[in-house]
Amino acid sequence: MSSRPDSFAEVPLATPDTPLDNKHPLWISSSEIATTTPHDSFIYTSCNSSPLLPSQQPGPKCGEEITASSPDSKKRAAYVRPVLLFLSAVLVAVAVVVPVYFVVTKHQHHESDMTEGTGSSDPSSIGSNAGPTYGANGSTVTTSDGSTFTYINPFGGYWIDDPNDPFNDGARPNSWTPPLNESWVWGANKVNGVNIGGLFVLEPFISPALFQSYPEAIDEWSLSTLMAADTSNGGLNQIEEHYKTFITEQDIAEIAGAGLNWIRLPIPFWAIEKWDFEPFLEQVCWPYILRVLQWARKYGLRVNLDLHTIPGSQNGFNHSGKYGQINFLNGVMGVANAQRALGYIRIIAEFISQPEWRNVVPVFGIMNEARVAVIGMDQMTSFYLQAHDMIRNITGYGEGNGPYIAIHDGFQGLSSWAGFLEGSDRIIMDSHPYFAFDGNSNTDPIATGTGQNAGGIWPTLACSRWATAMNTSQTAFGVTFAGEFSNGFNDCGLYLNGVENTQDVAPSCSLFLDSSQWNDTMKAGLQEFALASMDALQDWFFWTWKIGPSSNNTIASPLWSYQLGLQQGWMPTDPRMATGTCAALGVTAQQFGGVYQPYQTGGPGAGTINPVLVSSYGQYPPTSINGLTTGATQSFLPTYTSTSAIPTLPPPTFTPSLPSSVIIGNGWFDSSDTSLAATEVAGCTYPDAWDAVSVPMPTALCPPTASATASAVVSSAPAVTTSS
Repeated sequence: MSSRPDSFAEVPLATPDTPLDNKHPLWISSSEIATTTPHDSFIYTSCNSSPLLPSQQPGPKCGEEITASSPDSKKRAAYVRPVLLFLSAVLVAVAVVVPVYFVVTKHQHHESDMTEGTGSSDPSSIGSNAGPTYGANGSTVTTSDGSTFTYINPFGGYWIDDPNDPFNDGARPNSWTPPLNESWVWGANKVNGVNIGGLFVLEPFISPALFQSYPEAIDEWSLSTLMAADTSNGGLNQIEEHYKTFITEQDIAEIAGAGLNWIRLPIPFWAIEKWDFEPFLEQVCWPYILRVLQWARKYGLRVNLDLHTIPGSQNGFNHSGKYGQINFLNGVMGVANAQRALGYIRIIAEFISQPEWRNVVPVFGIMNEARVAVIGMDQMTSFYLQAHDMIRNITGYGEGNGPYIAIHDGFQGLSSWAGFLEGSDRIIMDSHPYFAFDGNSNTDPIATGTGQNAGGIWPTLACSRWATAMNTSQTAFGVTFAGEFSNGFNDCGLYLNGVENTQDVAPSCSLFLDSSQWNDTMKAGLQEFALASMDALQDWFFWTWKIGPSSNNTIASPLWSYQLGLQQGWMPTDPRMATGTCAALGVTAQQFGGVYQPYQTGGPGAGTINPVLVSSYGQYPPTSINGLTTGATQSFLPTYTSTSAIPTLPPPTFTPSLPSSVIIGNGWFDSSDTSLAATEVAGCTYPDAWDAVSVPMPTALCPPTASATASAVVSSAPAVTTSS
C-alpha cells in the first residue's frame, strides 16, 4: 500500500461573479450551456483521474547553489513566487475550464438552457418548461417543501435537477468518481459508501425512540403489531412518518459532500406486498424508496439496493423482520418461504434493470446476512445458483445487462467462498467485519498514545485481520466489498444487541453512550481506527449514516453514526485520507492488482458456470433441508402454487406530466417474463411460516392429486401438503 498523504488539494473551481481561481466553487452560467438529450448529459471522460495537484516549489538553476540566507535567493523568491502562483492559477483554470467546456458545452442537447442556483425538487415543477438546474459547492438547494439548504461539497461534485428529464444521470459526487452515466470500473474505482440503515427496515438501536414508546416491541413485527392496536396515536401511520422524516434530501447531499460515492439502501420485502398473517405496513415505503433513489441520482450517488428481510427470516435477527427462528430454507416452511423470496427478488430485479434505473442501482444485494451455519452451505449455494439464473434470464448476460448480484458471506469467512460458482455472471461477495460482536466487551479506551498507538490496538487489528482476507478474496472469489463495518470496537450502544439485552448499556459502557464526554485524544483514536478500517477494506459501506435520538434526545450509539462523527470530529472529512494507514501502522498486505477474471465483471465467459458446479448444485429445491424432525419425508414439505397475479413495483408519478419523449417504464423490464406469483393452494392448511422449525411434518399431499411440479416459481418443487 502506498503511503498515506497528509492532505489533499482540490482542483479549484469557479463562481459566476469572480475570476477562476483556487478559492471558488465551480459555476457554469446558463449562457455557457447548450441543450441536452435525456440520459446522455454531462459526459466527462477524465472522471477517474485524481484532482490532486503536486505542489511546485521554486529551486535553484541547474548547478547553482543558493543558501537560505543568500540575498539572491530572497530576491529570486520574491520574483519567482508570484510568477509561479500566477502560472499555477492558469494551470488550475485550464484544468477546470477545459473539462467543463467539454462536459457541459459540447455534450448538452436539451431544448432549454441549464440554469444555476436554487434548484427545486418540488414535484409540481416536474414536467414544466424550465430547463435543468445545476449546482456545485455553495449552491442553494430548494427542497419539495420549500425549505432551502446550502450544498457543501469541496470535492468537485455537482447535482442536477432536470424537470423535463427526472432520469438525467449526469451528476457526480466528487471529481474522482465517474458520473452516473459513465461506467463504474471495479478494481479501478473505489467504493467509499455509507448505509442508510434503519429507514425502511426498522432497527431498535437506530430508531430507539420508536421502540421506547412501545417497551414490549423487540423487532418490526412486534412494533407493527403494537402500533396497529394504538390507533389513538396514529397506528401504523407512525411508521410512515418515520419514512418521511428520518432521512431527508439534505442527508443525501451531505453524504456526497463528505467525499462518499455510494449508498447501501436496505429495503424490506413488504415494499412489494405482505401476506395476511404478517403485520407489516404494506407497500407504503415504496414511494419513499423511489424518493431516496431519485435523490441519489440528483447528487450522483450509486446505490447498492439490499433486500434486508426475507419471508420466514433468513437469520433470526431483529432486522430480518422478526426476531427468533430461521424459516428460510430451514424447517417445514423453508422451501415455501424460499419460493416467496425468489419471487420478490425477481420483482425487484425487473424494476431496477429498466434503463431508467440501471445507472443508479448498479448492485442488488439479494439477501442480507443469511445464517449459513444454520441453513447450510450447499443449500445456500443451490439457492444462489437458482437466483443467479433467474435474474440473468431477465437481464441478459454480460456487462451492462442488469445489476451486479451481491451475496453475503454468511459469517463463514471469505476463504470459504473461493471459486464460488466459477463462470457466473457478475456476483459480488459482501462481508460485514465487526469487532463489536466478537464476544469481547472491549471497553478499554481506544486512544492510548500518539503516533502508531493513537488508536490503541484497534487500528492495527483492523489492518491485520481484514486487509489480507479482503485482498485475497478479490482474486479467489471476484469483486468483494465490505457492505457493513463501523467504529463499534465494542458492543456498547442502546439496544445495539437488541431491546431485551442490557449488556450494551452496562456501567462499563457509559463513556461510549455519550459522545459529549469524548476528548480530542479519544476522537483522534476513533478516527485512526476508522481510517485503518477503510484502508484495510478498500471498498466499503459504513454502518450507518445516522442514528436517531433516544427518548431523552441523545444519540446513545454514537460509534455507529457517520454523520455524528463528521459533526463532532472523529470521522475523516475526506475518505482518501485512509490510503496508506495500514502501511503506516506497520501492517503490510499483498495488494490486489485491480484486474479481475473477465467473467467476474461480465466479460467473456460470464454466465458459463462450471458444469461440475451445476451438476452439484443445480437441483432445486436442495435435496436436503435442515430444521426438520428426525425421519421427516422431505417430499411432503409444503410449497405454494404459482397462480397469483404479479405484484409489480410501480414507477414514480410526475405532476404535471412529463414530455412524451421521456419514458418512465412500467416497473417490468422483461416483457417475456410472464410467470405468475406464488400463493397458497386453496383448501390447504399451512404451518406458521415464521415459526415452523421442528414442527410436525405433513403426512400427505394437499390436494392428494397435486402434481410434483405445482410451483412454477421453483422448478421441480415438491407439491403443497396438508399439515398433520
